[in-house]
Amino acid sequence: MTEHTMSVLVENKPGVLARVAGLFSRRGFNIHSLAVGPTENPDISRMTIVVAVDELPLEQVTKQLNKLINVIKIVELDPMMAVQRELLLVKVRADTTVRSQVLETVTLFRAKVVDVSPESLTIEATGTADKIEALLRMLEPFGIREMAQSGMVAMGRGPRAITASPLR
Repeated sequence: MTEHTMSVLVENKPGVLARVAGLFSRRGFNIHSLAVGPTENPDISRMTIVVAVDELPLEQVTKQLNKLINVIKIVELDPMMAVQRELLLVKVRADTTVRSQVLETVTLFRAKVVDVSPESLTIEATGTADKIEALLRMLEPFGIREMAQSGMVAMGRGPRAITASPLR
């Protein structure tokens, strides 16, 4: 099985996310990452879905997705031809004995501190999945107290855009 990233434009209506996720669920596919948000058109949302599946079943799911009335457009993004990012918020133990080391790690990964307390730092980082994983491995020895991580958002590189005409 290989990992595939799909960008799906859908109508911004209640229940669309459940129908799309249900389609993957019925097929027994585990969605590794799912991020949904508005586009430049408030009537349209973009879903970025990362799923590990073989080529043939993915083609079948894509055909079924296209049949859903609220799905406007589906594009599989080639990782080499797309910009992909995740967001991480992580709270790390950082008392005075290790705070400078944690700050050095934050700087190394071009992350930023968004909250400070006497016993911890909350760090914000954006980047590829590999960068996020590497940062977490470096911070783990200090003690991760809490973390929240977004799903991947992705967009094709270059001037071409995945857009849809305004809804009627």
